[in-house]
Amino acid sequence: MLDISPEIMTLLMFVGLFLGLFLGHPLYSVLGGLAVFFGIVGWGPACFPVFINRIFGIMDNFILAAIPLFILMANFLEKSGVADGLFESLRYLLGPLRGGLGLAVIIVCTIFAACTGVVGASVTTMALLAMPMMLKYGYDKSLTSGAICAGGTLGILIPPSIMLVLMGDQSGLSVGKLLLGGVVPGIILSSLYVAYIATVCHIWPEMGPPLSLEERKAVSVKKRLSLAAINLVPPALLIIGVLGAIFSGVATPTEASGMGAFLALVMTIAYRRFSLRMVYNTLITTGRAVSMVMMIMVGASCFTGVFLGIGGANVMTDFILNLGMGHKWLILAIMMIIVFILGALIDWIGIIYITFPIFIPIAQKLGFDPLWFVLLIAVNLQNSFLTPPFGYSLFYLRGVAPAEVTTANIFRGIFPFVVLQLVGLILCILFPNVLLWLPSFID
Repeated sequence: MLDISPEIMTLLMFVGLFLGLFLGHPLYSVLGGLAVFFGIVGWGPACFPVFINRIFGIMDNFILAAIPLFILMANFLEKSGVADGLFESLRYLLGPLRGGLGLAVIIVCTIFAACTGVVGASVTTMALLAMPMMLKYGYDKSLTSGAICAGGTLGILIPPSIMLVLMGDQSGLSVGKLLLGGVVPGIILSSLYVAYIATVCHIWPEMGPPLSLEERKAVSVKKRLSLAAINLVPPALLIIGVLGAIFSGVATPTEASGMGAFLALVMTIAYRRFSLRMVYNTLITTGRAVSMVMMIMVGASCFTGVFLGIGGANVMTDFILNLGMGHKWLILAIMMIIVFILGALIDWIGIIYITFPIFIPIAQKLGFDPLWFVLLIAVNLQNSFLTPPFGYSLFYLRGVAPAEVTTANIFRGIFPFVVLQLVGLILCILFPNVLLWLPSFID
């Protein structure tokens, strides 16, 4: 063991974190490796029992069982093809408008977000479904890329959200209240995206031309409305079944996640997509995603344990309070800026584990409502999926986009939506009831 001051240890841990990430190592191995290294430096072999206890604490947590079940639900829903029919009906319904296909993408992503809680499923599904069609009709490549990436990220905010489940576990707040609190800001962000696409395509029609007159005449208005209504029924049933059970108190989030996975499986049968091969592939995909999430959680938990043990939380708390010069709103702005910057560098799971032990006590000390503060971070973390160099949505889209869509197109496309997400965050700060109104209905 070495006698090193908490300030030096804290600085070295963060330097090691950023250095490991920029060298291209996976987040879980960087966090876990740093935990072991600094645990031995600070405590010696006594650090290993601490790691074991923290890992068992994760494995023994009933709330976290909702995460694999929600991921399984998302994967079954992706296989069911429910998004295909919904997008096709909205394509004809909104296609006559300038930017209509872009509007359809955002609306489908919003509905899909309320059924999945997983960003990867939303982004890849909409990219495969909508991008070729939007490019075929002459939509701007950057606008198309930005709409799909931004719409897909709504899945991590609008319930059922695995991020809010993990936030509830780490903050000690009600998961049900957090899930309910994600509804309104998710709708606000979706509305901002719709308004932006409609405005841009109205000013510059060539960026999102309407469907041709021949295609509009091919399907009557009555038929368009009926198709949209019919294709809204399955996701509506799933949303009511899962979220209704949670918000009414009939089931816990974990129990509701199991019910949601079962309903999504029933949808694959109803849409005639069921097969043993499909189930096998879905379970394998789910297993891989859950393994990635759990490995990051384990690494982050061990990193946080060492960080707290060496006094890193106190160091960071004093630093932030001094930097904010005692002004609560300036301190809040600093914390939000830190979350935004971290979102461009590391996974949201790591951000939650690293920042919550530091930021939540500061927020409580300043008199901020803990529920409101945690939901602010959730809204802010929308940016972590869009901001380069490590925005996951960018990589999801890049992996399935047609060859003519370049990485530069994708990066240009997401910039306006990052700004819109920041606008949504500012609205949530200025009007706290945006986040607190729905949770107030739960005792």
